[in-house]
Amino acid sequence: MVNLIIRVLAFYFYACLIFFMHGTYAKQNASTAITQPIPINDIQEYGNYPVNVRELIAIALPLSQKKLTYLYGSADPKNNGMDCSGTIYYLLNNVKIHDAPRQANEMFSWVEKEGKLYRVTQQNFDSPQFANLKPGDLLFWSGTYAIHRNPPITHVMIYLGKNTKNEPLMFGASDGRTYQGKKMRGVSVFDFKLPKEVSYAKFAGYSCVPHLTC
Repeated sequence: MVNLIIRVLAFYFYACLIFFMHGTYAKQNASTAITQPIPINDIQEYGNYPVNVRELIAIALPLSQKKLTYLYGSADPKNNGMDCSGTIYYLLNNVKIHDAPRQANEMFSWVEKEGKLYRVTQQNFDSPQFANLKPGDLLFWSGTYAIHRNPPITHVMIYLGKNTKNEPLMFGASDGRTYQGKKMRGVSVFDFKLPKEVSYAKFAGYSCVPHLTC
């Protein structure tokens, strides 16, 4: 009986040690956040946005201030980082939209069914395909990294509108997208730029948020 207790305690100690070492390793290897808060005062006509859109951005604002890094697989700021769909998933749940899926490709299918999806094939803001884009809309990309999905959507963010320089902005999580020309890493405001024609990544479309803005 004593030997059994010793073995159980030894196993418990070993499991705790592995768990601690894994957590320490993850923290040591988590990339440092490089983020910028959403510039509310620099967004054109923000005070005229619909109340539900301002509520959504008001919840996103403190997330952009927490210096959260990009952390693949995370949808909780308590992990000190989140990925792109995890950030949007967390945000939508905080405005009581509990049927939003977790992955970007599932969100794309969700808005196609429950929202009003506008597919985009032209990577140019002057295209009529962007005529219905509004602040608060979900933005979707394909091909931002190599993975097999159906539909092939790999990235999602939220459109914030344009700043006083008439530059489109968005909110979400990324490891490498820019804000004001500087590369960001984490949960932040970003420049909303379309991929170059030669890029494998493509902007796929946008939609209002089901049960909130449509």
